[in-house]
Amino acid sequence: MTSEPVRRVRGGSPWEESFGIARAVAAGDRVLVGGTTAFRGSALYGEGDPYEQARVAFAGALEAIAEFGLGPESVVRTRMYLSHQRDVDEVGRAHKEIFGQVRPVTTLLVVEGFVDPRILVEVELEAYRGAVEQ
Repeated sequence: MTSEPVRRVRGGSPWEESFGIARAVAAGDRVLVGGTTAFRGSALYGEGDPYEQARVAFAGALEAIAEFGLGPESVVRTRMYLSHQRDVDEVGRAHKEIFGQVRPVTTLLVVEGFVDPRILVEVELEAYRGAVEQ
């Protein structure tokens, strides 16, 4: 386990400043990435396309752990929140393309909605900074 202090990184979300949040926080041997959508600044990528929104959201979350020198192989947990059950397969396809070899523990939930009704999926992930088991 590392003895580094808690470190926070920002990701450019419009809510970071107004809500007082960080994109990712490293504490001990874990890096936690908060809810990430397909928004980049004020632009939503993949509007109406759950696969593309999931792909872009996971890319944003992976950019956050890259700040700590980590990649997809370090991810031990993912969470996917969907606004529609009908999107499960498309979001699952995006997840498998990125994490199929890694196989993190995963939670998939259908929720009532998001801050912006155009958002179809939001993702979170948790990465481990220790030795990766082969």
